[in-house]
Parts: sequence; C-alpha cells; structure tokens
Amino acid sequence: MIRSMTAYAAGERATEWGVLSAELRAVNHRFLDLGLRLPDELRSAESVLRERISSRVARGKLDLVLRLRAQPAVAEQLQVDEALLARLSELAARLQSRFPQLQVAFTELLQFPGVLQSQGVDGEGLQREALALLDTVLDDFSAAREREGGKLAAAITERADAIARIVAEVRTLLPLIRAAQRQKLEARLAELAQPADPGRLEQELVLWLQKLDVDEELDRLDSHLDELRRILRGGPAPVGRRLDFLLQEFNREANTLGSKSVDARTSAAAVELKVLIDQIREQIQNIE
Repeated sequence: MIRSMTAYAAGERATEWGVLSAELRAVNHRFLDLGLRLPDELRSAESVLRERISSRVARGKLDLVLRLRAQPAVAEQLQVDEALLARLSELAARLQSRFPQLQVAFTELLQFPGVLQSQGVDGEGLQREALALLDTVLDDFSAAREREGGKLAAAITERADAIARIVAEVRTLLPLIRAAQRQKLEARLAELAQPADPGRLEQELVLWLQKLDVDEELDRLDSHLDELRRILRGGPAPVGRRLDFLLQEFNREANTLGSKSVDARTSAAAVELKVLIDQIREQIQNIE
C-alpha cells in the first residue's frame, strides 16, 4: 500500500525520571526534512533519533517534539549552573547601556539551555526509553500514513479508470473519423476542374491519414495505465517521484492526441484527459 506524506502521531511513556511524551507530525516535502525539539537531557541523542526516523521515513517535512515531565523526586534535584548564569547576567548588564529597554527577568535566564540541570538522570537510560517511545509513535505514524495513502490510491484509481474509458472511446471513434476525413478529402478533390491521378491521390491520402494517426499514443496511454496500477498495487516503498515522472508521460500523450485531432470529439477527449491527469498529479503530491 502506498503512503501519504501527511500524518500525525503522539504517545507517552512513563520512566523512572518522569513521563516522556512525543509528538510527530509531517507535511509534504520533496525530500526528507527533519526538525527535532528535545529536552536538554536528550540533546546528545539527537543524531540517534534522526537515524531512527530516517530508517522508517523517506520523504516529508517531519517535526518531532519530545518532552520530559520530571517526577517530583527528580525535580527536587534540579541545580543551577552558577558559572553560566553569572556569564549571562554579566552579558545582560553590559548590553543594558546600549539597550536601555532591555529587561531580563530571572525566570528568563533560567530558561536558557543548560542553566537548569537535572541531577540523577541517566542519559543512556533515558535515551533507550526515548527510542522505545519513538518506535511506538513511528508505528502509529506509519499506520496513519498508510490509511491516508489508501484513500489517495482509491482517488487515483478512480481517475485512471476514467482515462481508460476515454482511451477506449477514442479507439471506437477512430475508424469513423478516418472514414469521414477520407470522404471529405475525396469530395474536395472531386470539385477540381482537372482530374488528378488516382494512384497519386491514394498515396497522398494515406500519408495524410498517417499524420493524423493516434493509435501509438493510445497504446502508450494504455501502457502507462498498466504501470500506474502496478505501482499502486505494490508495496509501501517510496513511489511519489516515480509517479510524478509517469504523469509527465501521460501528459505528453494527451498533448499529442490533442495536436493531431481533426474531430471535435477527440479534441474534447484530449481536454478531459488533461483534466484527469492534472487531478492525479495533485493527489500524488501527497504520496511519499
């Protein structure tokens, strides 16, 4: 089943240092773009967390937020980095002459990364807990992406079926259009004062009809439809870019069909094909 790039998942995990919560959300993006917001206790685990996410997700702009609500016993062990706080205070005092309106509250200084330090937190243990929570959230996240991907696949399949019907209708019209064009050309030739060589006329007629022939374009559209359905039936591997390239081929055949058209019905079919192709393209922009 294909996967959407848009999804959301969240979860919590109780640890001996407090309740660890995670939120993971994603929107469309050409590549994989990860943004992480972590508590100070997990900043050293950022690269490991990134690696775990990238092993499960190929495309999309993802934002992961991890929070740690410390247990009361752990919260009581919070300590202040006096040296860092002193440097921040000195910097604020030095800049106050240049920025008189600058007012820095004590609570604002405490929010600076590293000023408040929690004692007694096992960094490696907390990292293991964070990875376990992330795996659970990623499971829910992938399931949400697959559910949304199923809806996208259904919408694309519906439009692919409509394209197939149009291709079939054009095939049934071609013999009638060719016969009508032949009659039209023969009627015009009959109006000539000087009779033309029948053999030469037949040769010119064949060449003219060949220029209007769209059988090859219709065959390629059928082939592209087969490939589109094959991709949609495939596994959850990233297919968004492949589908995007395939839609370019669809559009090329529809344009050629329109340019060769000499009948209002095939011209209308070419326009309808391009509308359906554009609708499919809008859907695949959401596919991983």
